[in-house]
Amino acid sequence: MSHDASGESPFPGRPAGRAPTVAYSADEWKLLIRLPGRVLVAATSPEPASPRHAVLEGLAGLEGIAAGRAFDSDLVRAVVVAIYAEPDNTPLDAEPGDSPFDGGPHAGRHERLAGLLLSCQAAVEVLADRADPADSAAYRQWVQSVAARVRRAAHPVDVHLGTSGEWVPGIDGGFLGRLGTALGLR
Repeated sequence: MSHDASGESPFPGRPAGRAPTVAYSADEWKLLIRLPGRVLVAATSPEPASPRHAVLEGLAGLEGIAAGRAFDSDLVRAVVVAIYAEPDNTPLDAEPGDSPFDGGPHAGRHERLAGLLLSCQAAVEVLADRADPADSAAYRQWVQSVAARVRRAAHPVDVHLGTSGEWVPGIDGGFLGRLGTALGLR
């Protein structure tokens, strides 16, 4: 991704001929492109029932991320493009030092989850300041859908969807509910 002299990264993914309407700082863009992968990792079972279940969860999350290519949102599609443009050795989960809230390399699962939820809230603030409201809503719903796909793969017997296809809170111990709250969806 190219950067201009001010350190701002231009908003990628706009159709040809349309000038970007918003720019994100390098840190803001990194937050937006790393958050879906961090959510995927957080949504996986800490102790999967089998290696097969672990693979199914990971594949479901990757499919959820890739599904963003079909969203009717310039932002979501641009984030997906940026995710796929990341080097193969870029970890899905946060790197130590990415955020003051990540808890570092020795943080337990609860500390990492708390850091993830704070990162979701930070992303909501960035989106409120910089994104079109429709793009903001689409991004937040897409990130939540990545987690829901992983959780459904983790607990296929316990899948309980509401009338509009959303995950009913409480089925998964509250993770999706807390994530939805942090993303400003509840």
